[in-house]
Amino acid sequence: MSGVSARLLAVSLLLLGVTGCSAVQPWERGTLAKPHMALTPNPGQTAMRTHMEVSREAASGGNGANGGGCGCN
Repeated sequence: MSGVSARLLAVSLLLLGVTGCSAVQPWERGTLAKPHMALTPNPGQTAMRTHMEVSREAASGGNGANGGGCGCN
């Protein structure tokens, strides 16, 4: 790939990435605040799964938790 085409590709990717950024209007915030739009729709279930993973892995200090595989962190 020549230098000119590499620059053109880089500029194109940069412009493509910038078009994905936009301001959220006040009337659109209600839509984004709905529970099904959350990264973790059920935080309690996510916390329990994380706890079980850490307990099964028996890793000390894994995922911010202390202790071993006994599940007593």
